[in-house]
Amino acid sequence: MTVHVRSAHEGTFSVGWSGTHSLVIDRGPDDGGQGMGFNGGQLLLLSLGACYANDVFREAASRGLTVLGVRVVVECDWVGEPPRAEHVRYSTRVEAEAPEDEIMELIRHVDEVAEVHNTLRAGSAIELVDAEAISLQVETRV
Repeated sequence: MTVHVRSAHEGTFSVGWSGTHSLVIDRGPDDGGQGMGFNGGQLLLLSLGACYANDVFREAASRGLTVLGVRVVVECDWVGEPPRAEHVRYSTRVEAEAPEDEIMELIRHVDEVAEVHNTLRAGSAIELVDAEAISLQVETRV
């Protein structure tokens, strides 16, 4: 899987994409952005929620369960300098046409198999493999 991020509008925000899907990435106004999209920390938590919700449907189908709705809320504390996410936690509500004990078993199973969760829980090396520094002369606009 590959995703791309590229700054737009003179660098005030960025666009991220993978295949045919895209979204706006930005910083809040207090951090020099326009608040037009998600920041990186929000995307990190969003990836946990999205992974869990998608996996509920996948795993339910393999068990012959019909899921009617999923809600996931992901939170964390940003601590340290530079800041990093700590005490990441989430809660979920799954509505399905099944007995509650089967739904709870599904919830626990998905917690064990969700790919993004397992990646973060195990810790994954992140390596900068290529970089370019390009010096440009920018004309002053009047």
